[in-house]
Amino acid sequence: MRFLTSGRSHGKALVGIIDNYPSGIKIDISIINKELGRRQKGYGRGGRMDIEKDKIDIIAGVNNDISTGSPISFIIENKDWKNWKYRKEEPILNPRPGHADFTGFIKYRLESIRDVIERSSARETAARTTIGAFAKIFLSALGIKIYSYVKSIGNIGLGNDFKINNNYNLVENSDIRVPDPYIETKIIEEIKKAKEEGTTLGGSFKVIAKGVPPGIGSYAQWDRKLDSKIAEAFMSIPAIKAVEIGEGFNSGKMKGAEFHDEIFYEKNKGFYRKTNNAGGIEAGMSNGQDIIIGATMKPIPTTRKGLKTVNILSKEKEVSLKERSDICAVPSASIIGEAVLAIVIANFIQEKFGNDNLVEIQENMENYLKYYRNI
Repeated sequence: MRFLTSGRSHGKALVGIIDNYPSGIKIDISIINKELGRRQKGYGRGGRMDIEKDKIDIIAGVNNDISTGSPISFIIENKDWKNWKYRKEEPILNPRPGHADFTGFIKYRLESIRDVIERSSARETAARTTIGAFAKIFLSALGIKIYSYVKSIGNIGLGNDFKINNNYNLVENSDIRVPDPYIETKIIEEIKKAKEEGTTLGGSFKVIAKGVPPGIGSYAQWDRKLDSKIAEAFMSIPAIKAVEIGEGFNSGKMKGAEFHDEIFYEKNKGFYRKTNNAGGIEAGMSNGQDIIIGATMKPIPTTRKGLKTVNILSKEKEVSLKERSDICAVPSASIIGEAVLAIVIANFIQEKFGNDNLVEIQENMENYLKYYRNI
């Protein structure tokens, strides 16, 4: 499955095309729209979320709610476009440190930073969330589920990693996607404080995939490793600066006997582990455990207070561009993380079990699992 997205932040619409999506999958458009709604939620989001109520319009590739195997194309209308289509502005030349403004202006020899802003904006992730929703629908038909939660925002976070099976409703009902009401209250206070100070906050989140069979990915070539593609996908999310798999950030502090997940076997359970420090991936392949990805998001570069910069042409000192923006978008980033993880896993599933039709893929996967269970 491959895809392309197109569109401007304040253009008429976002556009997406998905190629090589299997046929025979029932597409419930309400599930996709729900995913778009989840991306827009979260305490600390900006005024744009009061304008946009994202909904998908499928143009091709789905007939009578069933995927046909042909390329899927869709659009997501930008309601804010009507407020921008006749807008005129002088060239913007005061780039934000930490944003695409400066380098994009130089790279494409533009006349205004506006053309950089319009495409580098995180608004594009609405299209990728949609593509991830298609991938999730496919994976769900194979018994694979994907979840996420926020681990920290600013200096406030969970003391111990949350176990995803322990009442996930707490995450989905939280404005911060934190499963601890006390921590949630403290984080909200921190976001309010940042807003008063005219600054922004980053944080970290976890994404978990359950039900992925062992042997997805490969050790044979560097670009066929599951973990390398996951890291690439997460780093493509705007403002993500670090990615870990399992206990990645802590692994260098642990001894081999502590870190590595020892293998056990019981007839009624099959192969199993008592720990999952590897995050479900060993040597570029899934090992049958939960795949656990952690990501860290930097503070958003657009601040009400502004940052020191210079006018690109005049070279005079200025304050950086001030656009309508979020104070904190970590909860939203966790939803985008679910989407990109779903896309990567779906691609590796297709590589292993087939591309064309859902029933064929299900049969191939079940035959493989029978082989695995009977070793």
